[in-house]
Amino acid sequence: MMDNAFLSKVQEAFRTVQNEQVEALMAFDDEVDLTRDHWKRESGGGGDTRILKEGKVIEKGGLNFSAVEGDVTSALAQQLDTSATRFAATGVSSVLHPSNPHVPIIHMNVRYFTLDDGTWWFGGGIDLTPHYIVPAEARAFHSELKGICDRHAVADYSVFKPWADRYFSLPHRNESRGVGGIFFDHIGRDGSADREEALAFCVDLSSAYARIYEERAAPFYQSFVNADDMHWQGLRRGRYVEFNLVHDRGTRFGLVSGGRTESILMSLPSRAHWEYDHQPPKGSPQADTLAWLQQGVEGVDWLGWS
Repeated sequence: MMDNAFLSKVQEAFRTVQNEQVEALMAFDDEVDLTRDHWKRESGGGGDTRILKEGKVIEKGGLNFSAVEGDVTSALAQQLDTSATRFAATGVSSVLHPSNPHVPIIHMNVRYFTLDDGTWWFGGGIDLTPHYIVPAEARAFHSELKGICDRHAVADYSVFKPWADRYFSLPHRNESRGVGGIFFDHIGRDGSADREEALAFCVDLSSAYARIYEERAAPFYQSFVNADDMHWQGLRRGRYVEFNLVHDRGTRFGLVSGGRTESILMSLPSRAHWEYDHQPPKGSPQADTLAWLQQGVEGVDWLGWS
């Protein structure tokens, strides 16, 4: 059976994260517009979608909370590798697409699943997708994530970082999506983790989201931008769309579980484009970034970079 008391505790913690992080992002980008959409799911549960757009920093993004439940369909059973008949899931997720190409895209999500056979687990991750890679910024980002992991016994940066490198990649392009971050899944499913400790880690990570983004965005959101920068931003956003629609497990779960399409696809940018066999000029900033992204799925040791 599901532990509904603990499920409610997780839901409340994730609601608090959403409220606090939206408030912090709107304080940082005080020109951004907020749209709020409460929704219900016919088979059980619902969510709260907050869309942020047309700010001085954020062109389009959002921070979602969801708490859903329902029957385990055959497609969902296959994805989750389970024979359970009912599930409940709750989480917060966010993607922010900046206006300025010198500011990176950032993604974060934490989630909790529980099944009616008593199984439960946490998953999530955070990663950074710069349009132009600045190695010192990548190093600072990874240093922050390692510090968060080091505070929690259930988290291991040395495991979660290469997991993110493998996950946040486009194998059909032989490219990394960005500079990675951390990714984790099924914490607790094998019974080896304490669920209170797992929840504390997820709350710590997601509660740092707005501050981490501000630190990465503040030095760059007023940078000079030319036509080449905007063209390159559109192409890199196209790669982001490819990953989210082809490879992202959260997108697939949401769609096969009968999730709300508008909230699931909130992660897509308002504009992107594709160009046949685009090759940036040798020696250009665009070519330098592409070289970083094509170093393989093992990723770059950003903490060891100097």
